[in-house]
Amino acid sequence: MKQIRKKEALDYHEQGRPGKLEIIPTKPHSSQRDLALAYSPGVAEPVLAISENPDDVYRYTGKGNLVAIISNGTAILGLGNLGPEASKPVMEGKGMLFKIFADIDGIDIEVKATEVDEFVNTVINISPTFGGINLEDIKAPEAFEIEEKLKAALDIPIMHDDQHGTAIISSAALLNALELAEKKIEDVRIVVSGAGAAALSCVALMIKLGVHPANVMMFDSKGLIHTEREDIDHRKRKFAHAGNQSIELEEAMKGADVFLGLSQANIVTEKMLQSMSANPIVFAMANPDPEIAYDVAIRSRQDIIMATGRSDHPNQVNNVLGFPFIFRGALDVRARCINDEMKLAAVKALADLAKLPVPEEVIEAYDLKTLHFGRDYIIPKPLDPRLISVVSSAVARAAIESGVARIPITNWDTYAAELQKRMGRDNVLTRSIAERARKQPKQVVFAEGDNFKVLKAAQQAKDEGVAIPVLLGDEDKIRKMMADSDIELEDVLIIDPRHDKWLKTREEFGAQLYQKRMRKGFTELEAVRAMRERNFFGAMMVETGKADAMISGMTRNYSKVIRPGLQIIGPAPGVKRVCGMYIVETKQGPLFIADTTVNANPSAEDLVEITLRVAEALSRMKIVPRIALLSYSNFGSAHGEDPEKVAKAVSILHREYPDLIVDGEIQANFALNGDMLRENFPFSRLRNEKVNTLIFPNLSAGNIAYKLLQEIGELEVTGPVLLGMRKSYHILQMGCTVREILNMIRIAVVDAQMK
Repeated sequence: MKQIRKKEALDYHEQGRPGKLEIIPTKPHSSQRDLALAYSPGVAEPVLAISENPDDVYRYTGKGNLVAIISNGTAILGLGNLGPEASKPVMEGKGMLFKIFADIDGIDIEVKATEVDEFVNTVINISPTFGGINLEDIKAPEAFEIEEKLKAALDIPIMHDDQHGTAIISSAALLNALELAEKKIEDVRIVVSGAGAAALSCVALMIKLGVHPANVMMFDSKGLIHTEREDIDHRKRKFAHAGNQSIELEEAMKGADVFLGLSQANIVTEKMLQSMSANPIVFAMANPDPEIAYDVAIRSRQDIIMATGRSDHPNQVNNVLGFPFIFRGALDVRARCINDEMKLAAVKALADLAKLPVPEEVIEAYDLKTLHFGRDYIIPKPLDPRLISVVSSAVARAAIESGVARIPITNWDTYAAELQKRMGRDNVLTRSIAERARKQPKQVVFAEGDNFKVLKAAQQAKDEGVAIPVLLGDEDKIRKMMADSDIELEDVLIIDPRHDKWLKTREEFGAQLYQKRMRKGFTELEAVRAMRERNFFGAMMVETGKADAMISGMTRNYSKVIRPGLQIIGPAPGVKRVCGMYIVETKQGPLFIADTTVNANPSAEDLVEITLRVAEALSRMKIVPRIALLSYSNFGSAHGEDPEKVAKAVSILHREYPDLIVDGEIQANFALNGDMLRENFPFSRLRNEKVNTLIFPNLSAGNIAYKLLQEIGELEVTGPVLLGMRKSYHILQMGCTVREILNMIRIAVVDAQMK
């Protein structure tokens, strides 16, 4: 992925509602009575209940799912002491990660206090609001003192993620690397470059796992930390070396089993790695550039086991594997703290998870043929959907067993299922599609290359490493738009199908179109002229292999855009009916709806075909389709053309595809409300299923439904995804956003990968 541009980053945070978080009500608030219950006089009852039993605050408020993300801005990322206001974007970002990975409500708090006791007192005074506290971007050594004092004063989970997050993930990686290297943890010699909060915490946790302190040699900016140095504090002194005091990093690396880097880029050489013991373990975790480049390290010797902090190499030590799930488990048992037992449980859970068979959806997300425990896979991938249930359960169990939990969990299978249900599938699906697209980018032709939003999305797709754009349109106009708007796509191919420069290509494409359509209304002259129109030209680029996918429709009527695709590319073999599907991202997971764009009044047989196309698409996403065919009738409760054809379609599906989870005709509210369905229609095949797919009886119903969801529900909608085409050809909604275009590009690329 290319470096993020300054303007892109600023626009991301500024556009729309400024910032990355908002607060929304969780209770009804549409009537005066609702408001009276929410505030005065109804709110008096929980107030009195909590005054009598303070623990009831967890019953009647959101405290149990609320984490404060607190910083004073003294060590923001790698940027230094820039103050509390400057830390706010980072803290908001951490809140966003808490929510999308573990459904925890994180509130960022920036404190104007650099003195330890002042900071500590501030946090203590606001602590009744929160169920847990995540400390972030506080410089050492104050960070250590602050955490220690807060843990002593408060009885809620507290963790400084800069310290413990990296320690937990790297320790899990170390356990598995040692297993692969066939080395015992108590015997290995470790060289550490860096002595900040993260490095000290890493070594401390590794010692708890069995590393012998005498086998650790730690270097800070002044050299080896040894017992005779007078410029080290009591924290560094714990790891002071008692041997040769003049030894340098290069000398220390000779014969070492493990290198742990949390310092600066390019301080380790190939020669130093070559001097290490057999099967060396190298964790070069400086960001953004490691202590030795991954490619250089791998080239230096074949037996190396390596991890970095980067996502573009195997074995990424990423804190997002830890903190959301650690806090999730701690909050769910109302733990008084996050103790060593809970951290070690997280370490072992992560290590064990990497040894289990990897879900196919994870393998596909990273565009791999296979993924299994080994030198290139010693810690789980961030997109692994099992993380929340595995790690959170381990942390919660450790809290209970170590005596710091206030409430028990009696059924661990139920708890794990609740965790998965809490997260839905939307975030996993969206990230999975994006990651998979990035692993094998394709050439995408944009028929509306002179549209500002399309240009922005094309730039983002190129920067993300998802697509190689080809722009159709007037080159001078496009170049001017790019210059005026600081859009950096100078090296992309721009084609103006109307320009004489492309006359020969137009003639070649026209001849091929004539061969396809000469008995379907096209003359040879008309076929050549059609190639002056960008949608025809772009479709033929895809058809002839000069591009892998096409995106259009931002400014054109849907029927005018789909027609060239159907005439030139056409349906895939065996497909009787092409259809359109939208992906609606909801709190409960993605909802797939069809047909919303193509078939105006499908027959029963057409509905069967549409259902099969959608089921096929979901199966490729590794999602089990649970399908409801909708109508205004529930299983014969009303008569009419629509319910009767839907009932006929369901009958065909039940008879010819008995393994498909599908039923209807059914009203939308019953389809999406399992309790109502079980109570009223216990015979339905959907009674114990969570419906994730809705098939509409006609285009009007489908089109109206998704537009209402998008506008009133304020839900993110991706599509329409054109299903059943022989090659990747996709059509945008008129007036869609840059983000929606980017989502469609990712889907088009993944579609092209499969085709």
